[in-house]
Amino acid sequence: MAIQLETSWLEHLKGEFESAYFLSLKSFLQQEKASGMQLYPPSQQIFAAMDTTPFHDVKVVIIGQDPYHGPGQANGLSFSVNEGISHPPSLVNIFKEISSDLGYTYPQSGDLSRWAKQGVLLLNATLTVRASDAGSHQNKGWEQFTDAIIDALNKERSGLVFMLWGSYAKNKGKRIDRSKHLVLESGHPSPLSANRGMWFGNQHFSRCNSYLVEHGLSAIDWR
Repeated sequence: MAIQLETSWLEHLKGEFESAYFLSLKSFLQQEKASGMQLYPPSQQIFAAMDTTPFHDVKVVIIGQDPYHGPGQANGLSFSVNEGISHPPSLVNIFKEISSDLGYTYPQSGDLSRWAKQGVLLLNATLTVRASDAGSHQNKGWEQFTDAIIDALNKERSGLVFMLWGSYAKNKGKRIDRSKHLVLESGHPSPLSANRGMWFGNQHFSRCNSYLVEHGLSAIDWR
């Protein structure tokens, strides 16, 4: 797996690529491919979150768990699916909350690159997955790599908004300095959590925009 990464991120993460854990991860992915496994997202989109949102452009971080594992879904951005793909249940609930919070019409496209281009880092904790096998690439090294991403932002930036949805994201976000960043927490947008009253009404999207504007930054167009 050749490492091709947006320049600003490469500068902040270059030490990770020669570390023991990442070399082990790289070997694991090579073995998966050699054995004929179908992996998602496509290799050129593994680092799409960073490639689309350079380090100094990040304003908001949304942390997911691992990529969608169905055909044509994953595009390297957390919660996002490719154009023309049916919206998974969690994404449906995200759009419903945005509609309720901000009054926007439910969108046709589930491709969230429109957010990423505005400074929303859509980061999965695990950046690859085996087809039809959720969580299959967890605990192979990706989590350490994405912790390094969060650590770099936490340390070197200020005034960011972190959205932590569900216990997994909340645990990963414990390393964030709340004195210099806004951390918004709620239940996960999955139906199991949302239907138990832990998602809808969190108003994360309007709260995020209010914070950004208060800090002299442009609001995100969540449509």
